[in-house]
Amino acid sequence: MKHLLQLEELGQFGLAIFLFTQIGFQWWLFPLCLLLPDVSMIGYLINSKIGAWLYNFFHHKLLAIFVLILGFYLKIQTVEFIGIILFAHAAMDRIFGYGLKFEDDFKHTHLDWIGKKL
Repeated sequence: MKHLLQLEELGQFGLAIFLFTQIGFQWWLFPLCLLLPDVSMIGYLINSKIGAWLYNFFHHKLLAIFVLILGFYLKIQTVEFIGIILFAHAAMDRIFGYGLKFEDDFKHTHLDWIGKKL
């Protein structure tokens, strides 16, 4: 099942790359901005509850899709770009097993514990 989910996320990451090629930005902006959603981890400096909430907000694909559609509707390519980056980043994280966080521990995700020994 794990590999099937990773393939699904890989497909979504590929979709994000395709969408990025359609908006006409310079190619180097994609890898440059791809890790920016991880700035949301700053909430963990306050406590794990705020950290998890902030992290999950910026790593939830519904937010990414909403921002992308909003940019498309308003014809603002920068907003489309932000939506694509949020979507690509969430898919990339899930490819590597980093899921949405539970409030008890940063390593406790909806995909299992990060670094769990098999």
